Amino acid sequence: MSESIGTIESVWRYPVKSMRGETLTEAFVGFPGVFGDRIYAFRTTAAQPGFPYLTAREQEQMLLWTASFRDGGMSRPPNLTEAEALPPGVTPVYPDPAQLSVTVTAPTGERYTVDDPRLIETLRPAADQGVITVHRSDRAMTDCRPVSLFSVQTAQRLAEEVGSADDKRRFRANLYLDLKGTAGYAEAGFIGRRLRVGREVVLMVTDQDPRCKMITLDPDTADPKPEVLRTVNRLHDNKAGVYGVVIVEGTVRPGDSVVLLD
Repeated sequence: MSESIGTIESVWRYPVKSMRGETLTEAFVGFPGVFGDRIYAFRTTAAQPGFPYLTAREQEQMLLWTASFRDGGMSRPPNLTEAEALPPGVTPVYPDPAQLSVTVTAPTGERYTVDDPRLIETLRPAADQGVITVHRSDRAMTDCRPVSLFSVQTAQRLAEEVGSADDKRRFRANLYLDLKGTAGYAEAGFIGRRLRVGREVVLMVTDQDPRCKMITLDPDTADPKPEVLRTVNRLHDNKAGVYGVVIVEGTVRPGDSVVLLD
């Protein structure tokens, strides 16, 4: 039996891995993840082969850079309306690479194309002696599964545990959920279950999200706050939030319902 458990509080994507995210009024959620999410990343030969990216773990100031698509939109595939009209709902096409151009804005206001060599040199950490290149992918280059979910109640609970006001943006989720009537960390109970998000999207929640240094960094200043990670490690086995895979594609918006299907 299905059960309504809350709503979408906000929808986020991160066009460039480890750079500042953007909140959306709607987003297409496809099998590869949120449309336009983390399709660019900086790779470095100084990193391990299994995780070859340059991130804010190594270069904290990356969090202060803003990435945006040049057309100002990129919320949905170009033929989505036509594809959805073909029963039972055809998988839409993704744009050509030329339509996925991203501009990166520095904290100072200076702007670069994402593949500008000057940007790479500006972002290079002092200790990084590897070769850094920009990489584009048709799927989200997330750390694990395509979609991440985090409840605002978990953010509030963690702030209480840490003992100071805090910011949900530390956790860089795609979908922030308002799970009304819960006390935090309720999303961990969805592992192995399906959620319908909005009218169409169905997600299978697969794993809790193991956390790292990223959640210690203030989204506005990049200043570290190590007690955030220490608290998650000590009280919650170093996990907060969950990952999901997409079973049914579709569009989601803030305020959409979240229904537990099984």
